[in-house]
Amino acid sequence: MQPEGLGRKAARGAASTGAGLVTRIALQLVTVAVLGRLLTPAQYGLIAMVLAVIGVGELLRDFGLSSAAIQAPQLSVRQRSNLFWSNTAIGVLFAVVVLAGAPAVAAVYDQPKLTAITRVLAATFVINAMMTQYRASLLRAMRFAAVAAIDVLAPALALVVAVVAALAGAGYWALVAQQLTAATVALVACVVVGRWLPAPRWLRGEQMRQFYTFGVFLLGSQLIGYVANNVDAFIIGRRFGAAPTGSYNRAFQLLMNPLNQVRTPSTTVALPVLSRAGLSAQFDRIVRTGQLVLGYPVAVGLGIVVGTAYPLVDVMLGGQWSAVPPVLRFLAVAGAMQTMAYVGYWVYLARGLTRQLMAYTTVTSVLKISLVLAGSTWGIAGVAGGYALAATLEWPLSLWWLSRITAVPTRALYGGAGRILAVGTCAGLATTGAVWALGGTASWVQVLVGALAGVCAAAATTTVPRVRRDLGELTHALRAAVRR
Repeated sequence: MQPEGLGRKAARGAASTGAGLVTRIALQLVTVAVLGRLLTPAQYGLIAMVLAVIGVGELLRDFGLSSAAIQAPQLSVRQRSNLFWSNTAIGVLFAVVVLAGAPAVAAVYDQPKLTAITRVLAATFVINAMMTQYRASLLRAMRFAAVAAIDVLAPALALVVAVVAALAGAGYWALVAQQLTAATVALVACVVVGRWLPAPRWLRGEQMRQFYTFGVFLLGSQLIGYVANNVDAFIIGRRFGAAPTGSYNRAFQLLMNPLNQVRTPSTTVALPVLSRAGLSAQFDRIVRTGQLVLGYPVAVGLGIVVGTAYPLVDVMLGGQWSAVPPVLRFLAVAGAMQTMAYVGYWVYLARGLTRQLMAYTTVTSVLKISLVLAGSTWGIAGVAGGYALAATLEWPLSLWWLSRITAVPTRALYGGAGRILAVGTCAGLATTGAVWALGGTASWVQVLVGALAGVCAAAATTTVPRVRRDLGELTHALRAAVRR
């Protein structure tokens, strides 16, 4: 594909993915607000404990093979079929392991209810494993609109099921039903839209080694990163119990889930496009523009979250979640810093540098675990503070590390990140000031006026020439996305 064609694919993929993203974030916020009023922190805490364990198995059943399939220069129908059976076999294996190990999970947390919850959620390994290569095929073909539609449909139906179950008095089982429904709907939709069936068995004689080599190192980095990213929830569960874990989990759900729904779809578009751009100048342009498109909205949005944390939690969750706002503020800082480093992750995957990615992830994970452990001395807010400090130290390191092993526009990315964070800081300060000035008024008024102040402050920064040029690049990308 010609560079111009890649640019158009990237822009249109970003447009369709962005439209789905807006819908998913709105859906996520509705989910948090509605279920947060129907269920208790302790009930959320139980599911959060299990999901911390289930998430490890989810990485293992993928084995990095979805990204391997998307990134591969060539992928035959027979190879795709073998990858399907590889993922499915791994999924079945880990479902059996989790079924057998469910009592151990309950014993670790000293929560007997976790045995049944863990065994039921083990089914998601098999369902998601079967979906892996269907989804990867859609992304490899750059059918971004189809993937975006599936990513909206599955959680929407899952939310309906969860709300009905919660209203019926199902308690934490409503959240279990939500997880199972989302996985099942996504699988069925991917199969229907994908329109292909794997061979009835493993096919001999196919060259598969390159996929497994790519996957094993990506899996290694993901596992290491997963442990580091979930050590906070594990420590809180062990040290402080279900209710504090539920409060911490709600902060994550309110902030990190929508943020991940921004970052993960960005990789959905970036990986197949950058994999085909190679070492061309187009590669650097897409990376630089991608950082701006991803970074500015996220930084401004998270700056507003920092400023409105207390009234926002009151509006979204209610009074029983009073422990959430300090945690939310620290996680907003962490989210902004992580986003600055995210474009580096695209480069590692697109250029097949999964071995180097695992080495980098190991170093930064040790840093994160150390700081989270130290922060736990001050309770759940201290844990979130350690998490945020680690992210702040990691993002400049990520670009430096990457520049040592491959060609990357480091100077442009550092400069872009600096401007993005400066604009986000201006938005956060303006929002904080507005909320402080409105102390004593209704929470929804504080949120609304604070958000408006933050947006106005961000808009005012466009008087700076370099920020204005960034805005021009964003405008150009938007026009490319809607151009036919």
